[in-house]
Amino acid sequence: MVNCPECETDLDIEEDEVDEGEVVSCPECGSDFEVITANPIELKPVDDEDYDDDDEDDEKVVKESDDGDDA
Repeated sequence: MVNCPECETDLDIEEDEVDEGEVVSCPECGSDFEVITANPIELKPVDDEDYDDDDEDDEKVVKESDDGDDA
């Protein structure tokens, strides 16, 4: 489990679901983060100058954690 570095919301990101360099977004505050390492997951804020909105297919919006109650 990883928390949003900006608002501390639990992000539902699994290590096997993301790749290094991928951009993910927080559903609560909308901040974008680059995955620095996938195991363990480490995020850093995306620098707006380096972020290209044309690569939206690489961006994932992650859902808030449902407290681990996977059905």
